[in-house]
Amino acid sequence: MADNQKAHRPDRLSVERKVVDGVRVVTVRGEIDHDVKDVFSEALLSQDGSVAPERIVVDLSGVTFMDSSGINVFVAAHRQTSDAQGWLRIAGAQDPVLHVLQLVGLGTVIPCHPTVEQALDT
Repeated sequence: MADNQKAHRPDRLSVERKVVDGVRVVTVRGEIDHDVKDVFSEALLSQDGSVAPERIVVDLSGVTFMDSSGINVFVAAHRQTSDAQGWLRIAGAQDPVLHVLQLVGLGTVIPCHPTVEQALDT
């Protein structure tokens, strides 16, 4: 697929949200890049000035690619949850995505867990 065709496919990311014991669990599938960063951001951040969720687990087990756009959303979400005296955790990141998280040092700031269950139990 040509790069110019990728720009016309923001549907390649799906996001589901649910609440488990007061924690927002955001399950993401697909690719996180510049074209879909707004969708990803809306799933994690308070966009309208309302109170942000204090505790979030992001399930990345279905994410096959993430670039710096995803990193920027994670940094903003970490700030927002920390400001609310809460936390943000990542679960299930596949090796390519985990490598990106580790490469930029985000794994030292936002805890990464193998599964959603472990992220919720910590």
